[in-house]
Amino acid sequence: MKQLFRDVDGGPLCPEGSVACIGAFDGLHLGHRALVRHAAGRARALGLPLAALSFEPLPREFFTPDAPPPRLMLPRARVEGLCDLGVDLVGLLRFNRAFTAMTPDGFAARVLAGRLRAREVWVGPGFRYGHRRAGDIGSLQAAGQLMDFSAGEIEPVLLDGERVSSTRIRAALVAGDFAAAARLLGRPYAIGGRVVRGRQLGRTLGFPTANLRFGGKVPALQGIYATRVHGVGDAPWPSVSSFGTRPTVDGVEPLLEAHLFDFDGDLYGRRIEVEFVARLRDEEKYPDLPTLVAQMDRDAASARAILMQAPQRATA
Repeated sequence: MKQLFRDVDGGPLCPEGSVACIGAFDGLHLGHRALVRHAAGRARALGLPLAALSFEPLPREFFTPDAPPPRLMLPRARVEGLCDLGVDLVGLLRFNRAFTAMTPDGFAARVLAGRLRAREVWVGPGFRYGHRRAGDIGSLQAAGQLMDFSAGEIEPVLLDGERVSSTRIRAALVAGDFAAAARLLGRPYAIGGRVVRGRQLGRTLGFPTANLRFGGKVPALQGIYATRVHGVGDAPWPSVSSFGTRPTVDGVEPLLEAHLFDFDGDLYGRRIEVEFVARLRDEEKYPDLPTLVAQMDRDAASARAILMQAPQRATA
């Protein structure tokens, strides 16, 4: 049975022991997947549950709140993705002031040995942890000798001679290179969530949209896109989407708005996934709504033409 926990302190969650892997896991790209797969193999070999430890907010978000790094995925998607990879227990640890003050040995004792009863711990290349990032694989292995667990580091996953990283994926998304992003992720880039009710302005303009909020996080991309929506029908539904703050109508919060072509139905409350296929243009502020609608017509025509030629992936 899958389980999620947030707190550092508490009773043991795996009394018989576990195998643990640790990472930010933003995007769950090929490098993350290699780490989880390796740890999953070790957990199966030992007959133990697999635990994955991550953090919320991400450390860079906590330390640079005025300029947080763009997010590739939201916390729920990260947890669901880890569970889909075979993780039994996800620790989405609260990254706060108290957590940053914890020493490397304190983290090993309270979380790895205490909560998880870890027998093996696996991390990616260059892993650092603890107060002022003082801990590394060497200190983790030393702690393990005292606390009865082993620690190992997997080899970096390379693509085109460079290490796969969330930074490379963010750069590809900003450039509109979704093919490169998909190669680094191992799948097309998509954002999932539950459809929320908006101002319904799109409906009055002839472009009803399914709206997804991004949880107050900074998205990794912004603009107008040719997209496909998964979770609506038997096949991915062609669409055109806007991801931004809607400056023409004085919006503030980043919102993903997907207009599904030739769709007639109520999607409120439905969980969907919006797959990004091609970038059309930047988000712009228009002098009035008629000018905006004329541009939306052009965007829709461009998206339809692109999607007729672009290959599809299986529906979510």
